[in-house]
Amino acid sequence: MGHASGVRCAAMSIAVVTGAGSGIGRSVALALAEAGWSVALAGRREEALRETAAVLPDGDFLCVPTDVTSAARVAALFSAVRDRYGRVDLLFNNAGTFAGGGVPVEDLDPETWRAVVDVNLTGAFLCAQAAFRAMKEQDPQGGRIINNGSISAHVPRPHSIAYTATKHAMTGLTKSLSLDGRPYRIACGQIDIGNAATEMTARMQTGILQADGRLAPEPVMDAADVAATVVHMAGLPLEANVQFATVMATTMPYIGRG
Repeated sequence: MGHASGVRCAAMSIAVVTGAGSGIGRSVALALAEAGWSVALAGRREEALRETAAVLPDGDFLCVPTDVTSAARVAALFSAVRDRYGRVDLLFNNAGTFAGGGVPVEDLDPETWRAVVDVNLTGAFLCAQAAFRAMKEQDPQGGRIINNGSISAHVPRPHSIAYTATKHAMTGLTKSLSLDGRPYRIACGQIDIGNAATEMTARMQTGILQADGRLAPEPVMDAADVAATVVHMAGLPLEANVQFATVMATTMPYIGRG
């Protein structure tokens, strides 16, 4: 399932990254591994997880194919991590889908809506719940959950109702986890990302629908810059928390009128 370098010690930090097979998840997994974390890679496709594992530095990792919409599969993920490492110190709650993006609200199929909610919201809840349980029970107690929100947690793009609604809901998930985690040294924060260069945002550079109806290209930033922010948030002592962070391409049309 992975390979180890040396003997693990109690001080070693254990991270779970969902959606680790591509994009931001892969970049964050790499950055965490480079910072000395042991990383459990979770995602739907084992082949993609293996591709992520291949770019990690020689260290300790675990690949666990996982459907985040399944409570049983999520439970199996965290059971595998605890069996291997004994604890969970960090969850980067990253798995998500933009299914239905570009479809006008009046034409959006209810099944597509449900599929987006299942992955982006229910999947995020199931992973957070499993991490919360582990962090509450382990000794020493505590850990950190970082939810991947989006610029869409603040403002929508045209024709993105399912994705936008789930990312607004992610903010509520973050706040509730942050509050409920206080007695157990469980910190929860959220990173809202705008235009990181990934497979999901490739069309940003060729032209994407704007609020005024125009198609226009938008600037992007390196996903490694997002990953650096996650590593900073993850590396704080549990007495400190970045509650919300927005990381975006500097000149993307978000602040002001574009």
